[in-house]
Amino acid sequence: MNIREMMEARATMVAEARKLLDTAEAEKRELSAEERAQYDKTFDEARKLGDKIQREQELREEERRLAEAGRMEPEGKKESPEERKLVAFRNFLVNGNAAEYRALANDSDASGGYLHAAEQFVARLIKGLDNQVFVRKYATILPVTGSDTLGVPTLTADPADPTWTTEIAAPSEDATMAFGRRSLQPEQLSKLIKISMKLLRTSALPVENLVADRLAYKFAIAQENAFLNGDGDGEPLGIFTADANGINTDRDVSTGNTDTAVTADGLAEAKYALKAQYRGTARWIFHRDGVKKIAKLKDGEGQYLWRPGITVGEPDILMGLPVDESEYVPTTWTTGLYVGALCNWSNYWIAELQGVELQRLVELYAGTSQIGFIGRMYADGAPVLAESFVRVKLG
Repeated sequence: MNIREMMEARATMVAEARKLLDTAEAEKRELSAEERAQYDKTFDEARKLGDKIQREQELREEERRLAEAGRMEPEGKKESPEERKLVAFRNFLVNGNAAEYRALANDSDASGGYLHAAEQFVARLIKGLDNQVFVRKYATILPVTGSDTLGVPTLTADPADPTWTTEIAAPSEDATMAFGRRSLQPEQLSKLIKISMKLLRTSALPVENLVADRLAYKFAIAQENAFLNGDGDGEPLGIFTADANGINTDRDVSTGNTDTAVTADGLAEAKYALKAQYRGTARWIFHRDGVKKIAKLKDGEGQYLWRPGITVGEPDILMGLPVDESEYVPTTWTTGLYVGALCNWSNYWIAELQGVELQRLVELYAGTSQIGFIGRMYADGAPVLAESFVRVKLG
């Protein structure tokens, strides 16, 4: 089944789920136990197919990239210093010999078994992170190169409204506008992966791609959780953490929602709690359990609020705005808890040191014919403009 066929099948499943709801509503009753089970099954199958479509799209992109990378260089072309670094880095991954790379990169710590990864490897790793952690696609990424910290000025209080005056009268002086300062300090994030020695030596793929793929997946999991739920202490400050240095409780919207459910009115309250200038590029974020619940909601005219994406690469839509799903969005549906958010991610800033440190472990896993790789990168993040975010809260 190709991507287009999968998209059509998914649309059919969504239509079947909606038909169950429409039938029950037309008969002015709730779904029966059998109908509810059928609805949940159909919706879950549609979601799984959506995940499969996304994986197929990512795989095709990777195949395209590898095809481009594998093209033969013109005969007689001289190898650039960066290309030589990548070859030496690849040799380090497979054989542990990094002498040439260290000479080229002016790196140190020859006895420590680690070195800074080649720039092409880092670029590939970050691209992998962007593909897997949606926040990075839309957030503002700030490289930190000359300092360990990045100071972020913040507007903590708006100026008072201007007053009308005559031409010769002195203007009133504002005493309410205030600025604060938040520091983003990249913290260490590290992950261990293990790859078989045989795979490293016989794989048709470049070995650095194998390592980068696994590290990207591991780093992505940790980063997405932190960008959403981090407490800001030695890790990024997440959007679901109420904090005066990020998003305070003034940006929580529970009006219209019940103790255990989000309503159409509650979502409308959340959408229009965001100023128009932020809504244009804002995106909803919910756990898949939340999407399943919201997909059943209708507006006052009987139209479903949720619309599935019907073409390749098109996101699902809720009240005219795209929807992202994450397993790390809170999913406990009870009084006073967060279950989603509407975010203008350009005002989530990520500061990171440019470089990835890689350590190669041989003897530790020799008994299982594996080589371990510990990747380390340094990043921090925080929402810097609270009014561009709205958290959906239960009543």
